[in-house]
Amino acid sequence: MIRSELVQKLAEENPHLYQRDIERIVAAIFDEIIEAMARGDRVELRGFGAFSVKKRDARVGRNPRTGETVSVEEKHVPFFKAGKLLRDRLNS
Repeated sequence: MIRSELVQKLAEENPHLYQRDIERIVAAIFDEIIEAMARGDRVELRGFGAFSVKKRDARVGRNPRTGETVSVEEKHVPFFKAGKLLRDRLNS
């Protein structure tokens, strides 16, 4: 599901709200999740899962085409861990 499909689904389920308001709400939620993760905070949505940031240390990699060794810098990557309710619904 992409963002526009989410907005459309929420608009169908909430006909009393304007679609532009729903778009703002969805954007605000995503922006807050992004800002929290940028600060290094963990974002937990009960029953759905938790978003966090993991640090990957610097390492020496290899270019698969040439076989040449390449230095890969330290970086931070987003990580998602599914909640129990989500896992149970997917596996039932």
